[in-house]
Amino acid sequence: MTTPSGAGESVALDAPRSDWELSAAGIPLDPMRWRALAVIGMASLMAVLDASIVNLALPSAKAALGISDADQQWVVTAYALAFGGLLLLGGRIADYAGRKRTFIIGLLGFAAASALGGIAPDAIWLFGARALQGAFAALLAPAALSLITVTFHDPKERARAFGVYGAISGGGAALGLLLGGVLTEYLSWRWCLLVNVPIAILAALLAVGNIRESKADGVARYDVWGAVTATVGLVALVYGFTKAAPHGLTDTAHWTDPSTLLWFALALAMIVAFFVIENRVANPLVPMRVLLNRNRGGAYITSLIVGIGMFAMFLFLGLWLQVVKGYTPIVAGFAFLPFSVGIVVGAGIASQLLPKVGPKPLLVPGLLLGAGGLLWLSTLEADSPYLTHVLPSMVIMSIGMAFTFIPISTTALHAIGHDDAGVGSALINTVQQVGGAVGTALLNTVAVAATTAWIAANPTAGPAGMGEALTAGYTRAFLVGSGFMVLAAIVAFFMITIGKEAAAEDDELVVQLA
Repeated sequence: MTTPSGAGESVALDAPRSDWELSAAGIPLDPMRWRALAVIGMASLMAVLDASIVNLALPSAKAALGISDADQQWVVTAYALAFGGLLLLGGRIADYAGRKRTFIIGLLGFAAASALGGIAPDAIWLFGARALQGAFAALLAPAALSLITVTFHDPKERARAFGVYGAISGGGAALGLLLGGVLTEYLSWRWCLLVNVPIAILAALLAVGNIRESKADGVARYDVWGAVTATVGLVALVYGFTKAAPHGLTDTAHWTDPSTLLWFALALAMIVAFFVIENRVANPLVPMRVLLNRNRGGAYITSLIVGIGMFAMFLFLGLWLQVVKGYTPIVAGFAFLPFSVGIVVGAGIASQLLPKVGPKPLLVPGLLLGAGGLLWLSTLEADSPYLTHVLPSMVIMSIGMAFTFIPISTTALHAIGHDDAGVGSALINTVQQVGGAVGTALLNTVAVAATTAWIAANPTAGPAGMGEALTAGYTRAFLVGSGFMVLAAIVAFFMITIGKEAAAEDDELVVQLA
């Protein structure tokens, strides 16, 4: 038998009717739903961990594979670009090819890509493996979200299931930093990738017997060219920054070099082509009606800028703690735990305040707190203490980000139609990943340029001054990141206009459609 799971789609109920429970409202409840959630949670935690687990392994990987300072950001951005650029297409594939099937393919592909990265003999191999991981994560993540939606039909149980999923997403990044530190210190940086292989294979095997297949009705139509132009455009943009990075921001000869300008021109052409395609195809990845609403557009632009300003904080602070301060990978991982605690505490406060005050009174101060924390980090020196300098700035940023992410999620679904709710939700993740990829490339360029300038200005410092030189680069990146957070606050202040009544309605929509 089948039961409806949303407009235009159905989910197979292949268990005998007697095995199914009924909710108080008479809704059939899948007896395997909690086992399915455990499998989905395992896979989702793996994907979330992998976005941050390599940050603390980066110094060891750089030394082993000879990765330059200018190219180090590709370990992070290769994953983020593929994930962000293909996420919306992955969601469409999951809907029409079958969510369980796509989920399992994503797991097995992620395992294979992780194995390739773990045995990488050189930098290019590692970058390619990370991109392949991101591509399979773009299948895995939307399939997991959709499976929760179609598996949990009772609204209260669905909210509880998404609470578990949200906790995994919120705490996974910091846990990834800690796990990356442990694996790097006691095994090898390669195990930060190889650890995914047994987890992904086990999750795929468990998914076979514990998750039911579901798919949307109708003819599958995929906006492949939209995905291609968006991804190629973003890769070209990031590579343009990387190509000019070693020469500094003030070396106009390299920024205006024909080969550098060619990459920027390709990026512009592809991004323009993407928007032309989205306006003309019948099944766009990003319907323009979703973006053109003032509040939703403001939420997406704000989220993009936050990704640019904040994403690289983990990368540069992790490098500073290990390379400059000499922390072991595991100690550096523990040093990031206060950020997770701050996120959890801040999210609890923000969720209570949102229905009372609306999104803007939380969002704008949250962004300014994030800017303040980055500004504080920009005053770091090579001998700055953790407890009185890094820790307070990290706590300030974490609370600020909690006050940012909660209202942005609500605003992104403001006045959205049911057919566009999935796209609206996915766009938040997409723009954050894209912003993070572009921001990491841009801020890495800033950091390399500042470090190069410090060395040129202090020719007698020698190897003993390398800590000062690197700190000069990292702090300049923090300063520029702080500026982006202020820009995000300005955008939110002028573009987001909904009040607490509308926010409460949208928050209810988030729970119903999540």
